[in-house]
Amino acid sequence: MSDTKPILELRNITKIYPGVTALDDVSIEIEEGEIHAIVGENGAGKSTLIKTCTGAVIPSGGKIVINGESFTEMNPKLSVEKGIAAIYQEFNLVGQLSVAENIFLGRAIRKGILIDRGAMVKESKKIFEQFHMDINPNKLVSDLTIGYQQIVEIAKAMSQKAKVLIMDEPSAPLTRKEAEAMYQIVRQLKAAGVTIIYISHRMDEIFKLSDRITVLRDGKKIETLMAKETNLDQIVKRMVGRELKENYPKRSVKPRDRVIFQVDGLTGNGVKDISFQLKEGEVLGIGGLIGAGRTELAELLFGAKTPESGKICLKEKEIFPKTPRQAIDYGIAYVPEDRKGKGALLDINIRGNISISIVNRLSKFFVVNEKEENRIAESYQESIRIKTPNLEEKMKHLSGGNQQKVIIAKWLATNPEVIILDEPTRGIDVGAKLEIYKLINALVESGKTILMISSEMEELLGMSDRILVLSEGKIAGTLSKDEFCQEKIMTYASIVSRKE
Repeated sequence: MSDTKPILELRNITKIYPGVTALDDVSIEIEEGEIHAIVGENGAGKSTLIKTCTGAVIPSGGKIVINGESFTEMNPKLSVEKGIAAIYQEFNLVGQLSVAENIFLGRAIRKGILIDRGAMVKESKKIFEQFHMDINPNKLVSDLTIGYQQIVEIAKAMSQKAKVLIMDEPSAPLTRKEAEAMYQIVRQLKAAGVTIIYISHRMDEIFKLSDRITVLRDGKKIETLMAKETNLDQIVKRMVGRELKENYPKRSVKPRDRVIFQVDGLTGNGVKDISFQLKEGEVLGIGGLIGAGRTELAELLFGAKTPESGKICLKEKEIFPKTPRQAIDYGIAYVPEDRKGKGALLDINIRGNISISIVNRLSKFFVVNEKEENRIAESYQESIRIKTPNLEEKMKHLSGGNQQKVIIAKWLATNPEVIILDEPTRGIDVGAKLEIYKLINALVESGKTILMISSEMEELLGMSDRILVLSEGKIAGTLSKDEFCQEKIMTYASIVSRKE
């Protein structure tokens, strides 16, 4: 692709925040008509870099060159005028408006002073037909699946005549089927001459889609490589600055014989007749397809939902967690799948996020003992290696991996016996994953017991002592360590009961 001219150049881009250099002299050329992947660990500077292109972030130094025209900074209006559009992880859609109204939001087609909805529907259909997108422009966005909402975002960008489309973790919220459909749309966009900047933690799709790959690390550009001339190991080594010799670190001890947690006949919230035991120091993996009942089971165990029947025992004593607060008091912790929606207070500092689970313990006459609060937060910052300039940093400024560490620290502060981890490494990079895995090992080696829900097959196989597979809310199969096999898990997960 060396004969193709750059449509977008980032020259010596630097972004400095107080105490942190987010981007350090980054230069990248994006060639016209290519799919250019940008990869790196969480906190490497990927999102900050693309936001300088759209005007969401003003660089501290450097230039942005679009088709030969140079700018020291962008703004959202100018970036659209110059043909740059972005689809971020959080969609910018209005649920109670139609698909067509969302596509032309803020740019409504008018007939005189009146909005011409018919014309917007017609133009929306043209875009959908051009890129073989099957969607009704009159439908409310709130009635669409996440996959279709993403298509609306893509159509919105195309309605703005985007020449460069930036996609930030586009497959993160999608099912496998939705992701495959999205890949096809990306290829169609490329065939139509659209240049795509693609950010993802999913290395399989990076190699499936991209022409070139640029690696960032600690705010610096490490290298740009042709996708067909490199491989996963080389990319990961550049991302983390070292070779990951073991993706799943080995534990030094095995689970004890003592049964800590026992569930018998648990039914309700979409699960049926669930029974299992957890031993002290054990990681029990919970596998299954989306909708199998894994998170629903976790909600019952944590008191977020009420079971219809069944029994839960902790240390041979029957417990009745009717609320999350009661579950915490019993010694159960739950790190939810939706890190930003349910696990973290994004506008609160790290110290407050860690201490919120034990605020009653830290308070006397409604006044928090700040000295003790700081001591506890500092101890977890050190012990589980939370990377931050200081504990006053707001959660929203942390990388995904460090956010996850803070959420785990919050629950460790309650001194739980059983920790439920729901998709513990979703949306975080390979280096941060390894740190979470080491933390899991340290927890079980100290005697904690972990129930780990994961959609990543290799993670289940690499981190679990046993695996429980759910299908349609029931246990479809249980595998001991010596029975671990990807094919067996998928067979159990795919079991569908016969319905009359």
